Amino acid sequence: MSHSNKPRERADEPIFWGLFGGGGVVAAFATPVLILITGLLVPLGILQLEYANVAAFANHWIGKIVIVTVISLPMWHACHRIFHAMHDFKIDTARGFFKLFWYGLAFAVTVACVAYLVTL
Repeated sequence: MSHSNKPRERADEPIFWGLFGGGGVVAAFATPVLILITGLLVPLGILQLEYANVAAFANHWIGKIVIVTVISLPMWHACHRIFHAMHDFKIDTARGFFKLFWYGLAFAVTVACVAYLVTL
């Protein structure tokens, strides 16, 4: 029995799959509720939201975590899905570039969102 002395490569894929799964959960459960509230119930006058209350929630640390979660996790989900769809469509000749591009985009959106909310 021969064992290779070559060190095993560490896979980054579990991290991306975790962000993909979290984004799928947020997209499936939170996004429809947010669309219902902000797209239908408030404009139709069924639900009243006071600006001061919404602003207070958005400025609280819990509200900031909710906002970052609702924006960044679906972004990671979408970028992961697009990256793997490119492989399915055989657009993977520059796989390293596209991996950096799509995951870099999701990372940039996350950092921008956090940076903006920190300044509020």
